[in-house]
Amino acid sequence: MAEHKERPSIEEMVESSVKVKVQRDRKDWVGFVESDAANFMQLNDIGKMTLDDGAGNKAKLTRRKDGSIFVESTSSNVL
Repeated sequence: MAEHKERPSIEEMVESSVKVKVQRDRKDWVGFVESDAANFMQLNDIGKMTLDDGAGNKAKLTRRKDGSIFVESTSSNVL
């Protein structure tokens, strides 16, 4: 007779998927910083903002006197 393996519960599937951290690529990080983060900064009249995703990607956004936003970003990729 064939053995029936029990299917994992929803909780077990969610728990195992949370353990696998999805790596963002550089384009996603830069796109987020230059669009969503910059828009948030502009809409909320923020002067400086620092972002860190905990996976090696960091960004520093600074508002200039002329109202433009200066962005410095770094990323870390595993090849």
